[in-house]
Amino acid sequence: MPEIGSVYRHYKNHQCYQVIAIGKNSETLEDMVVYKALYESDEFPYGQVWCRPLKMWQENVNGKPRFEKVE
Repeated sequence: MPEIGSVYRHYKNHQCYQVIAIGKNSETLEDMVVYKALYESDEFPYGQVWCRPLKMWQENVNGKPRFEKVE
């Protein structure tokens, strides 16, 4: 389970994100990870908030975790 307040690195873009909360999708009751970007880009400001299904957050992609905790 992702730890609230912890920082994770995305396998693909190598950017860091901080987990804000674990929530529920209001329609499906699926567990969701709410997290914010710890970087800015041309498309999105620093701190852009995102949500992703917990199941997807915990997936392995090409043999690597989609999100890996930064120690």
